[in-house]
Amino acid sequence: MQPSRSLRFTFLGIGFLFLYIPIISLIVYSFNESQLVTVWTQFSLKWYRALVHDEELINAAWLSIRIAVFTACASVVIGTWAGYVLARMGRFRGFTLYAGMINAPLVIPEVIQGISLLLLFVEMAKVFGWPAGRGMFTIWIGHVMLCISYVAIIVESRVRELNPSIEEAALDLGATPLRVFFSITLPLISQALVAGWLLSFTLSIDDLVLSAFLSGPGSTTLPLVVFSRVRLGLNPEMNALATLFIAFVTVGVIAANYFMQRSERKRMTKVL
Repeated sequence: MQPSRSLRFTFLGIGFLFLYIPIISLIVYSFNESQLVTVWTQFSLKWYRALVHDEELINAAWLSIRIAVFTACASVVIGTWAGYVLARMGRFRGFTLYAGMINAPLVIPEVIQGISLLLLFVEMAKVFGWPAGRGMFTIWIGHVMLCISYVAIIVESRVRELNPSIEEAALDLGATPLRVFFSITLPLISQALVAGWLLSFTLSIDDLVLSAFLSGPGSTTLPLVVFSRVRLGLNPEMNALATLFIAFVTVGVIAANYFMQRSERKRMTKVL
């Protein structure tokens, strides 16, 4: 016997409330005048003004955003080729090893990845004198290593859904494989690329473990600053900063969905 429609909507509503009530309460208390995070007194923009003058938080947020953007771009470029090879090149010699290496960061704990990269950079600095110190570049390498796997899986699943006859027809008409990839395959998987970019951006800006191992003096990311402050007690500035990030991400996701849907409608119109 299947559950009734009202019962399904009830459970769905409970699930959404469980997910979004903490976020809504965080946004509401970011406008609280009291220094106690959980005690409401009156509406105020006090903590947003304090956030503007908090150089440590602003610098950490700006560093995290830059690393996340660079990570997302690099991960999409490398992960797209990796996913395309998995989906289109068949089972070549070494395919199992290749697929395993692509999927390894998904199952290896970040602590192990962080220690491995740290030891690698330390030994490289001894032998080659590079990198001279840990900072934004080493964090970026670690985040790219983590995010490539996610992009590759997304792209692989999308490429497998494509009708290969379209690419074959272009090859029969004289197009080179590289031209087919950039002119036909890439536009068809553009939604997967956007999804991979957004996921990589989120994973990078939220990462704490890898950043803790790969950061150095002057390269403290936002999660590291927030984690160090939260251990000493909740600060209303965190609510204000989190609210700004939620607004930024929401606008970005809505804009990405709008442009993806518009491009899909245009593509379907041309097909029809």
